[in-house]
Amino acid sequence: MGVQLREIIPRKEIELEELTGKRIAIDAFNALYQFLSIIRDRETGEPLKDSKGRITSHLSGLFYRTINLMEKGIKPVYVFDGTPPNFKEKTQEERKKLKEEMIERYEKAKEIGDIEEIRVTAQATAILTKEMVEQAKALLSAMGVAWVQAPSEGEAQCACLARAGKVFAAASQDYDALLFGAPILVRNLSITGKRKVPRKDIYIEIKPEIIELETVLKELKITREQLIMLAMLVGTDYNPGIKGYGPKKALELVRNCKTLDTLLKKIDWEKQFKEHGMEPIDAHAIFEFFLNPPCKKIEKIEFSAPDKEKIIKLLVDEFEFSYERVEKHVKILEQCKTTQSSLSRWF
Repeated sequence: MGVQLREIIPRKEIELEELTGKRIAIDAFNALYQFLSIIRDRETGEPLKDSKGRITSHLSGLFYRTINLMEKGIKPVYVFDGTPPNFKEKTQEERKKLKEEMIERYEKAKEIGDIEEIRVTAQATAILTKEMVEQAKALLSAMGVAWVQAPSEGEAQCACLARAGKVFAAASQDYDALLFGAPILVRNLSITGKRKVPRKDIYIEIKPEIIELETVLKELKITREQLIMLAMLVGTDYNPGIKGYGPKKALELVRNCKTLDTLLKKIDWEKQFKEHGMEPIDAHAIFEFFLNPPCKKIEKIEFSAPDKEKIIKLLVDEFEFSYERVEKHVKILEQCKTTQSSLSRWF
């Protein structure tokens, strides 16, 4: 879900080709959820499945769209979530309730044959299981695509890789990477292209967006610490948000509050939790988690050659993907890594 800051964050649309030659740390869970939500049957809203009823949308998106990025010369590094902070548990329970409500709406829509409602609600019912995560890792390894296991939040690890200069940017639909200190955030990387507008018979072109932390702070006239405070007012993955505070109103308040302690004197921090039937979470703990997130130090990001046999075994033999289509894309994948000006750019 992430913090909702879109209306105040300056961004710049770019062409995918402008990222050619760049390493991008991709929030894997965020990308996989996108694939599970978007790659579905247009009529039923059901995700792609094999003959055994196992969902394959996540593997389809990961395989074909990763290769599409690599065709553009982009070097993806997928980062997987580890153990979330213990204070995230309550917000996860809230999300679970919301997902259950959407599942009910989805089932009712199927009963009455409301195609548009089916499409809208189906996208909100996606569930990413441990098995799906392991399948994704196995596929990336077979493809020779680098991936990193984060100790905690994937976006935090993406931000750390970007800050350390190991990658050009962090990629996610959420803005949390900025709070974690990513110098550059790329949005829409995995969903670039034409997308249908919900409940409307029109399509829009979605392009990648570049967001630079330095530009954000300069234009908003705040520090990164104040940006974190602003997010805490609006609501994060760890707290519901203070009622009545959207991004613009929150921005006004934090500009006049240089420290978290000063901010807390202006608001009733614990009230937001009581309104949601949650135990209060220490504001300083959330603030410190964003400011200094747990990260794994990565000395070198390893890429390798694709293993065609493993890819075929996983996608075709195990999950019944089309052999012809998979083989065609494996050739593209191999070409991506051998037509670079120097093999050292990949290995």
